[in-house]
Formats: sequence, structure tokens, C-alpha cells
Amino acid sequence: MQSTTRRAVVLLSGGLDSATCLAIAKADGFQPHAISFRYGQRHQHELACAQRIARQLDAASHRIVEIDLAQFGGSALTDGAITVPKGSTADQIGGEIPVTYVPARNTVFLSLALAFAETIDAKAIYIGVNALDYSGYPDCRPAFIEAFERMANLATRSGVRDAEPLRIEAPLVELSKAQIIARGLELGVDYGETISCYDPLDGERPCGRCDACLLRARGFEQLGRADPAAGRSGLP
Repeated sequence: MQSTTRRAVVLLSGGLDSATCLAIAKADGFQPHAISFRYGQRHQHELACAQRIARQLDAASHRIVEIDLAQFGGSALTDGAITVPKGSTADQIGGEIPVTYVPARNTVFLSLALAFAETIDAKAIYIGVNALDYSGYPDCRPAFIEAFERMANLATRSGVRDAEPLRIEAPLVELSKAQIIARGLELGVDYGETISCYDPLDGERPCGRCDACLLRARGFEQLGRADPAAGRSGLP
């Protein structure tokens, strides 16, 4: 008998957005299979967070894929010689593409997620990109997601043969950070297990000053809630 289980691949970084995406995939009725990447990023603590989140939200599987984007450099997240910007305010973020943009990262991640999706007959890939509270990344825009989805259904066996096309789901793309957090809290996400920081102190504690930390803090402030991970921050 053919299985009626609907599977989805979820890109899981260990951050707030991807944790929310995993919870949404489950709420949408999918059996979620999480995929994370050790890609030469500045810190590895996000992968430990991803493993805890996958367990907490009962992902059907979780794998960490090894690639090396650091060999190309070009980003403060993969090149130790480039400093992570700090000291702005949340309102100053956006506009120019920042040095924390990793060239082609989401394209590479989605391509590998697509290969995984084909092997498990998944009909959706969930990615936590966001076009409102984002830091100017070109690969977080709806136009990019739509273009990748078209490509995926042209370039794969399942796209050619299956009656149901593969969907690239970006449920957070038009949400503010506060709205993302509110949705995750509704679905039982423990944000104390996530990290959003680009440059953690001692490799684990949020610095509280980079763009990712500032956007996260503003989201919790707008909801009038305390960030459960704030106690680990390097700020007083």
C-alpha cells in the first residue's frame, strides 16, 4: 500500500526563523525532515541549537550536511578577516547588502535540500527567509523563492513526472519579526533553544549588538515579551 505520509524538508539553521518554519511545517500537516549545514560559518553553536530544536519539535529526521563556502570567503560569516558589523540600531538595518551576506548561500542550501527532497519524495521545502525584517539579502526576496521553485520543477525527475509540483514554502517572508515570534509561540517553539547571533561571545552567548541580535530583540520588545535566550547575552 502506498504511504499517505506527506513529507517536507525544512532548512534548520538553529535560529529563530527556521525553528518557527519547522513548527509551521508540522502544523501544515507535513512530516518534517530537517537539514542543517556546516558550511564554514563563523560559529558552530547554531548547529547544536538546531539539533535540540529538531528533537524538541519532533522532526522525523535531522541531518547536518558538510560543505565549505569559507573557501570562497566574501562574507563576515565565513571569513575571519571581515568584521561583523555591530553598534547600529534596528531602524538603521537594511538598504545596502551587508558584509554578512554569504554569496549564493540560500541557492546552495536550497539545491541540496532539493536533492534530499527527491530521495524521500517530499512535496515541499520550507525555508525561513524574510523580506521585511531582513538585512538586505537578495536571496531572501519572494522573487528569488518563486524563481527557484520554477527551476526545481524543471530540473528534477519528480518535477517532470509527478502530478503534484514541488513547493518552496516561505511562510515567514512577509511577516515582521514580532509576527514570526508570535506564530512560533502559538505552536510551542522554545526560543530559549535558538540563537540568532552572527558573532556569539565565546562561540555560544549572543553578543546583543549585531544586526541579527538587534532585529530579534526588537521583535520580542514589540510583543512585550522577554527573550528567553537573553540571559545568555553578553550585554548587562
